[in-house]
Amino acid sequence: MRVGVLGAGQLARMIALAGVPLGLEFIFLDPSADACSNRLGEALIGDYNDPELLAQLAERADVVTYEFENVPAEVAEFLASHTQVHPSPKALAVAQDRLIEKSFFHDIDIPTPNYAAVDSLESLQQAMPTLGYPAILKSRTQGYDGKGQSVLKSADDLKAAWEQLQGAPAVVEAFVPFNREVSIIAVRSVSGEIVFYPLSENLHRGGILRVSECRADDPMQKQAETYVSRLLEALDYVGVLALELFEVDGKLVANEFAPRVHNSGHWTIEGAETSQFENHLRAILDLPLGSTAPVGNAAMVNFIGGLPKTEELLAIPHAHLHLYDKAPRKGRKVAHATVRAENQKQLSELIKKLTVLADQVDDS
Repeated sequence: MRVGVLGAGQLARMIALAGVPLGLEFIFLDPSADACSNRLGEALIGDYNDPELLAQLAERADVVTYEFENVPAEVAEFLASHTQVHPSPKALAVAQDRLIEKSFFHDIDIPTPNYAAVDSLESLQQAMPTLGYPAILKSRTQGYDGKGQSVLKSADDLKAAWEQLQGAPAVVEAFVPFNREVSIIAVRSVSGEIVFYPLSENLHRGGILRVSECRADDPMQKQAETYVSRLLEALDYVGVLALELFEVDGKLVANEFAPRVHNSGHWTIEGAETSQFENHLRAILDLPLGSTAPVGNAAMVNFIGGLPKTEELLAIPHAHLHLYDKAPRKGRKVAHATVRAENQKQLSELIKKLTVLADQVDDS
């Protein structure tokens, strides 16, 4: 069985690493000749919309998936007319545009921050008396890891923030005074089987995820499962889906969803009975889904921009290092480490040790 993957970054790499023990082969399509997954399968190097490469991928892959949501939706639609594509092109199209995504949330009764669509400085200025300050201006498309976003603290910030977007259509959102950021990762198979992982509690800085911690038996779990179930059913979704949420005074408000395996689920590699990557493959191949039960207390720490010495990381008890084979670069995710512990106190101590090392090399 050969799995095609649009994109050959670290998420594709971890999908492939989970699939090799299952006897799967992989073929990747990515514009970069040095993408970090290319050595784990056959590499098709070129634009995502290259008709010749797409024809090869459609012919040679039994099923196609993708590792990030900025793959052109029309590419997924073309492939879907020739082979199986999971998640569906519809899920990709909804996730690619923040305005469409927020409208979709409202259609299925998932609450979001108050927002307005803006396409000019004048429309941004008109929206602010209703939304109030602070607020966040975001490009409708191509936004990830804090890119294409500006915080608006007063009317004095509007002109510069709008000019930074260079005229791109945008949404402006009221700031949510959240107690914490969480995400839920769910999996749905071709046959409709659904499983949920425990909530992840997430810490971001500069728009980039730094730490995710598994929260078994979290009081918000059922509410999060209700919301993500609505997404899965409305999209007739197949594969792993991550829903990012704010907790505000005991209620959850949706930020965005990712139609793919997700950074906040990396702890599942060592911290769950079945990782999100293996379950994604099981789902798109319509195999029985694996248990999502946590194994002890688990967390993940990202390394951004650079790497500590390997020996320093591996000297931390219960730490598992995952290198992405990517050159260090400002703001770039180059690796992560997961840790497991017997109790919450021990886990907090291990997270602290890892974040100290991460902060020493973080140049974002």
